[in-house]
Order: sequence, then structure tokens, then C-alpha cells
Amino acid sequence: MNTPTKITFSRIILVVLMILGLATIEILCAVNRDFFLPIFSISLGDTPINVVYFVVCIIFIIAASTDALDGYLARKNNQVTDLGKFLDPIADKLLVNSLLIFLAIYNEFASWPVGKQYIIPAYCVILMVGRDIVVDALRFIAAQKKIVIAANIFGKAKTVAQMITIPLVLLNGWPFSYFDYTWPQASRIVAIFVYLTTALSLISGVIYVIQNRKVLKPSK
Repeated sequence: MNTPTKITFSRIILVVLMILGLATIEILCAVNRDFFLPIFSISLGDTPINVVYFVVCIIFIIAASTDALDGYLARKNNQVTDLGKFLDPIADKLLVNSLLIFLAIYNEFASWPVGKQYIIPAYCVILMVGRDIVVDALRFIAAQKKIVIAANIFGKAKTVAQMITIPLVLLNGWPFSYFDYTWPQASRIVAIFVYLTTALSLISGVIYVIQNRKVLKPSK
């Protein structure tokens, strides 16, 4: 296992540990609410940022940074391997989709005296995860026919939007929350980012299918 692949694998381990840690916090709060809930409900200073979510945000940024690093090293040192190609998309989808699902669930510990943690609408998560399933299935069929589906600008824009939106949700809309925390959740700045990201995800998915519809035609 070369260095880029080790970095990719470490990203998977980091995500798994993060999810297990969040699950443990939920279990502890359920077992002894009076003791553990005040511990994990602490905000970061006078911000609306929950401390647990802040730690998760830092982990997400580090993990997302390794995505660019492993790809750069693999190309620079000519260390592109089949194992790396297999693990990289798994690491990416695990990182993004697991957090999208987590952020669509109400977590009682992520509270703030002025307002609760912003929750991503479930239908947005379903649309984004569903889009990934469709595109991945299309890529799988294309690979069987030895056709390469190249990334397009819309797919890249979707990825960038997710890399911005997820930390913004984890930080509960900060710094915009200083003036929009009293607004209905659906109209907050963080909500606008979520809706735009969902729209970009759907648009990029439709374009992928249209541009590569020949992959779905029966082989002659």
C-alpha cells in the first residue's frame, strides 16, 4: 500500500471513528440525560456553535483536505493503483453522505440558548444521496463496457458546494447566525446554501445521465 492509498484509507478510518463517536454521545445522553446532556450541549463561547459539532467540523475539513492530497501525490509520483481507485470514491461518499444523514437527524445535545441546531431537510439528503447512487450506478455500467465517464464542471461545482455547506451546517450557520438566528429555519442563510447545493446536485446528476445516456443502450 503506497502513501496516497494510506492517506485514503486513513480518511475512511477517520470518518468511521467520527460516526462511532457521535453514536456514543447519543447513547450516553439517552442512558443518563441529566448528566451527559449538559456536557455535550456546551456552546463555543457566545456563538451558536455546539462544541461537539465544532470538533466534527474540524475533522471534516481535515478529511476533505486529504482527498486533494492523496490524488495529488498519486498523480505526481505515478502511484495510481486499482486499490486507490477503489478506496477513494468510497472514502469520499462515506465522508459526505454519512454527515448529510447525521445532519438530517435532530440531536438533542446540539442545542443553544437562542435556538437549536439547524437540521438539513430529509428530502434534501434523500435527493443528494439518491443522485450519487444513480451516478455511481451509471459509472459502474460504463466501466463494464470499458467507457470512461469524465467529471464535468457541474459535478465539480456540486462537490465544492457540499464542502462549503456541510461545515456551515455544522457551525449552525455561523457567522450569518448573528443576524438571522431568529428567522425561520427555512429562510436562514445556511438553508439557502443547503437548497443551492441540493439543486446543483440534481442538475449535475441529470446532466451526467443525459450526456452518458448511450451507456444505458444495449450493447450490439
